[in-house]
Amino acid sequence: MLAQRVATALIGIPVILGLIAWGGVAYSLAVAAILVLAALEFFAATDHQRAAPAARSSPTRLNFSPYLKWRPLAFLGAAAVALLVAAAHNGSDWWAGALVLALFLVFLALLLQGDVQRGLHDWLWLVGGVVYVGFLGSHLVFLRQLDDEGQWAMVAIFSTWATDTAAYFVGRAIGRTHIAPAISPGKTVEGSLAGIVGGFGAVLFLNWATGLRVDLAEVIPLALLLPLTAVIGDLAESLLKRGAGVKDTGALIPGHGGFLDRLDSILFTAPLVYYFVTWVVL
Repeated sequence: MLAQRVATALIGIPVILGLIAWGGVAYSLAVAAILVLAALEFFAATDHQRAAPAARSSPTRLNFSPYLKWRPLAFLGAAAVALLVAAAHNGSDWWAGALVLALFLVFLALLLQGDVQRGLHDWLWLVGGVVYVGFLGSHLVFLRQLDDEGQWAMVAIFSTWATDTAAYFVGRAIGRTHIAPAISPGKTVEGSLAGIVGGFGAVLFLNWATGLRVDLAEVIPLALLLPLTAVIGDLAESLLKRGAGVKDTGALIPGHGGFLDRLDSILFTAPLVYYFVTWVVL
């Protein structure tokens, strides 16, 4: 497991750095592809009524058909996520309009389906996935547009991963006190505190290393808020997974689970950094 995590990081980090530095359409397309896969993982894991228990407990790497064979609505939800990312690339007005259109299309699909007994369940299921993965995740596009070289995107993404990494290793080494055993048996107070310290240091370091050099009076509140938000985002996905009865949402990333498992904290820290920079720094 550890070797897989390290190998994935050695391959993934340069790719992500390259995409952030490149920006533009390539970056937005990459975000769209990742979020669509994360959305399919979400829909597959959380559709209790129609997904076979055996399929839920044993996800395959690239084959979603055991989960979604009879659920075309899930692909509508994934398409809505892609729509939100594409619209975000063109600006906030397009993005807001795409959100309205996505919600309209969900209602239209449910009306055409005509299943009164499952209408409410399916509406909550679809809208939950579109908002959780698409609405929050599309902030990654806005984040990249804050500057020409992607410094703020680097701060958000790599500080979040620093938080997760510190929490993981310290939690495994010395973690004893469970922070929320009913939600995530593996999360400990010791690991979470280490994650907060690691994330705090990462924000300060990346503020300097990326050349942003934002005043400490402005960056320290962000350095405090980001790792706390990352820990909460991690627990939030754990809550959903426990409710769905799955350990991981997928197995597409060796050593890490699925894309949603890797994005859980970033889905919250990306909007945090975007609005903090927009409202406080700029």
